[in-house]
Amino acid sequence: MTSRRQLLGLTGLTGLTGLTTALGMMSSLTPSRWAAAQERTVVSLGTATPGGGFPVYGAAFSETINQTDPTLHVQPRNTKGSLENIPLIESGQVDLALVTGEPLYEARNGIGIGSGKPPANLRLLTAMYSSPGMFAVNGDSPVRRIADLLGKPVAFGAQGSGLVVLARYVLDGLGYDMHKDFQAIFLERAGDGPAMVQDGRAAALWGAGIGWPGFATIAKSPRGARFIVPDAAEVQRILAKHTLLKANLVPANTYPGQPQALHSVGSWSFVIARTDLPDDTAYRLARALHQGAGALGERLAQAKETTAANTVAAAPSSDLIHPGAQRYLRETGFLR
Repeated sequence: MTSRRQLLGLTGLTGLTGLTTALGMMSSLTPSRWAAAQERTVVSLGTATPGGGFPVYGAAFSETINQTDPTLHVQPRNTKGSLENIPLIESGQVDLALVTGEPLYEARNGIGIGSGKPPANLRLLTAMYSSPGMFAVNGDSPVRRIADLLGKPVAFGAQGSGLVVLARYVLDGLGYDMHKDFQAIFLERAGDGPAMVQDGRAAALWGAGIGWPGFATIAKSPRGARFIVPDAAEVQRILAKHTLLKANLVPANTYPGQPQALHSVGSWSFVIARTDLPDDTAYRLARALHQGAGALGERLAQAKETTAANTVAAAPSSDLIHPGAQRYLRETGFLR
């Protein structure tokens, strides 16, 4: 059980000085805040490997909720990514987890990598942000289109990442096989990818999202970055074959040295919840998240897309939204 000292964040205070400081801090709490600190609901959040976008988002998400509602304490933890997060949620080993749209689609329908398994019983807490997929190469690379990467080493991300699943769909839509047509590299940590591109071990890094850390690292390097996306005809081919994907836009100047908007395909990423997460907990999480939307956006630019309106619009079905979150969305008029 979590002690009062841990709940109050005093674990680093030791000795007489620490005790004096702790007592001073405790005495400054109002009765209502002291009661809230004693009764905090601890919520675990599965993210992904260090260096990717999910741990960064998870930190901003947790800090925002914990600051907005003192009765909640969200604790992020690193995982292997979307493909591990779904079974972690199903088995109740985490309360919340971050997933990209493609693994969520496959899990819900019992297809793809999860083929042979019954459809997963999952619930959504909120939409996170849109995830347009693309490749990044060094700014002085001769690569100009996806076909130029055929036969070359490409870092597709961590093996358990949903970004790998997105790449599989995008390339399949173009008639390519990730394993046969490229020298596919799968990473232990998402953060290892940029260095592989910069030192020549990989010709390109695959990723997705606005403000994705791997892309930002390459773009800020002395050589800069060039982003490779499907052309207009390729976008239509992909969307025609895989209707779960949608056209996505990366606004101009999202990354250094990217003066023009980029058109690609992708889906939304979500925060999912275990089905037996108490409705009141899900309600308080949704309320704190959206009441703290301004602070969340200041912590992380791409998190400005984490809105109640986007949750309702991006959810495959409103029935998939957790009942507690549905309650908040109805109270605020976003869901009828």
